[in-house]
Amino acid sequence: MKFLLDTHLLLWAAQGSAKLPTEAHDLIVEPGTELVVSAASLWEIAIRNGLGRADFQVDPHLLRRSLLENGYAELPVTGAHAVEVGLLPLLHGDPFDRILIAQARVERISLLTADRTLARYSGPIHAL
Repeated sequence: MKFLLDTHLLLWAAQGSAKLPTEAHDLIVEPGTELVVSAASLWEIAIRNGLGRADFQVDPHLLRRSLLENGYAELPVTGAHAVEVGLLPLLHGDPFDRILIAQARVERISLLTADRTLARYSGPIHAL
């Protein structure tokens, strides 16, 4: 199975946080699982870290390096992803979540998220 992790799950998994749902942990560590990190998540982390958000206090450079060293594939944001955002209904206003949904739809990768609001979108979304 191949999963694009939303930003919070990505942070929780990388930090070994107790906030990571058991189901997410089990899917992430399952042999053969391919994990994908979006450049948009790294961008979000860099922005929110710079704003001093307590839940985003991580060095984005070190996080990226660690993720890549641990086998995560990096997914850039493309024009096709940007255009797909415009086709999404406005069910959720967070632009970072919306680009992740668009990427999952365009790339046909399951978006793994703990945000049940995202489950309202059609497409490959695995809400925990």
